[in-house]
Amino acid sequence: MADITLHGGAVHTIGSLPAVGSTVKKFNLISKDLKEMTNDDFSSKRIIFNIFPSIDTGVCAASARKFNEEASGLNNTVVINVSKDLPFALNRFCAAEGLDNVVNLSDFRGTFGDDYGVTMIDSPMQGLLSRAVIVTDENGKVLYTEQVPEIAQEPNYENALNALK
Repeated sequence: MADITLHGGAVHTIGSLPAVGSTVKKFNLISKDLKEMTNDDFSSKRIIFNIFPSIDTGVCAASARKFNEEASGLNNTVVINVSKDLPFALNRFCAAEGLDNVVNLSDFRGTFGDDYGVTMIDSPMQGLLSRAVIVTDENGKVLYTEQVPEIAQEPNYENALNALK
């Protein structure tokens, strides 16, 4: 369980992020077409999972913008925005912002949050995903993780991107 905060108040997650060096678990997330997407859909790709509570908050939106900007210069890498938001909301935001270098996937009916240790189990945001980043190589091996300690804080983009160098 991770101990994080929301504006200074204690928040806990259901578990811990995958360990660096481990292989990520199989995931099933929902695309804008309401189709399931899994690890197999991204085989042989490096992945940056940009995990957040909701695209409709300022910090979550900022992380989607920043990773979209950085993704255009990354070889063999896909950035996946993951939240409990409905796929329609994720895509509405990205379309309005012109963000086309990221893939938006929803965990609204899945177990990604529990499997990856990022479901918040208390606080007013209970049930949503915490702000975290997981970077994997093309074989699904975890290269970097960050459980952002304060939900209202942006992740460390530089460290996440450096993990791919």
